[in-house]
This record gives sequence, structure tokens and C-alpha cells, in this order.
Amino acid sequence: MSLPASGTALSFRKTLTVADQGFFTGISGNLGALYVDRLKAQALGQPDMVVFELAAGALFTTALNRIAGPQWRIAGFALDFAKPLALNTSFEARAEVEGSSPDALTFVLTGLVGTETVATGSARLVPVQG
Repeated sequence: MSLPASGTALSFRKTLTVADQGFFTGISGNLGALYVDRLKAQALGQPDMVVFELAAGALFTTALNRIAGPQWRIAGFALDFAKPLALNTSFEARAEVEGSSPDALTFVLTGLVGTETVATGSARLVPVQG
């Protein structure tokens, strides 16, 4: 099995839409007003409903999988969001290999809106078998 080199990076970008929000509401069961009620979100000072942080975070899994491949699975995942993301925001999920061994891959995660860093974190992948 070939291991990705430290410094290998990949980004996945997606605009998070009302349809994405609806799907995630159905999956999560989260009916928090900030996420599903435009008027209440605006009353709380947001320009629109706020994107589910876990939905935005899920975009990192695409970058992780494309770097590591199907023989690896997520064992650890941590994210910090500096601010809420408004619906219809284009979010870039960037994963960069920090460490690489047959037992684990570690990653630095960076979430961007344009050039602004809005999320930071880490991930650890382990082999599916082992």
C-alpha cells in the first residue's frame, strides 16, 4: 500500500444550498431555528439560515478519501468553526497530510470562505483492516 507524502493536500469546494440543508435536517433530525427558520436566523443577526456545521464538516471527508483512498477510514475528527456560515456560502474544505505511516494518516484541516479561514481542525485515518 502506497502512503501519501506529508504535505500532500487536496481541497473540495461546494456551495451549501437550501436543498443540502433540507437533506441534513432529515438525516440529523436537528430542527434548531438557526438552521431551519430564515426569519429567526435573521432576527439573531444572520443574513440567512446558518449551514449545519457538521454538513460543512462532511465536505472534508471527500478530500480525505481522495487523498487516502478506500483502504482508510476516519478514526478521529475535530473541527473548530470561527463563525457561522450563511446558507448559499461556497465552503472550501482543505485537507493536508501531516503524518503518514502504515498505522495512521494524520491531517490538518482548513475551511475557507474565499481567502478567509473559518474552520480549523484535524483528522486521523486508520486502515480499514488491521
